[in-house]
Amino acid sequence: MASRTAPSELASTGHDGVSATLFDRLDEIARLDDAVLVSRAEALSGELLGIGETVLEAWLAARGKPLDTKPVEGFRLLGLHRAGARGDPSFNACRETCRELVYRTNCARLGDDDKVIAQQLRLAAMVARHLLLFIDGKLETAGLGEFCCSSRSLRTRDVVLPVPPK
Repeated sequence: MASRTAPSELASTGHDGVSATLFDRLDEIARLDDAVLVSRAEALSGELLGIGETVLEAWLAARGKPLDTKPVEGFRLLGLHRAGARGDPSFNACRETCRELVYRTNCARLGDDDKVIAQQLRLAAMVARHLLLFIDGKLETAGLGEFCCSSRSLRTRDVVLPVPPK
């Protein structure tokens, strides 16, 4: 894995520091040539999962939760998400993002078509970026995620549609 960021640094610096470095690295990965992506698919997949883990570790560290979580379905990233969501239902908003990051990196590792491998790694970089944006915002605003489509408040409120004119 490439350079890993200490969770406490991410939690304390926001966009100006370490998270900016992670954004830069994700942008770098997304801009790599197809041939480079394909030749380094295994390493880049691991790095992208590592970035996701680093981001979730920052969330856990900021909340004073232990970082020694058990993998879920074979992935530490999913275990970190489960631990991060405990006691904070709004954190469930990024569950599918974590699952998609795992899916995209698996597709890249197991793919046999060079174009598909490169595409999956670029998509994984975008998904990791989305996770980073969510967690970075969540560290600044505790309620972020309440307005996501998976939010309970949206699923349980009555929908009021306009009455069409007669």
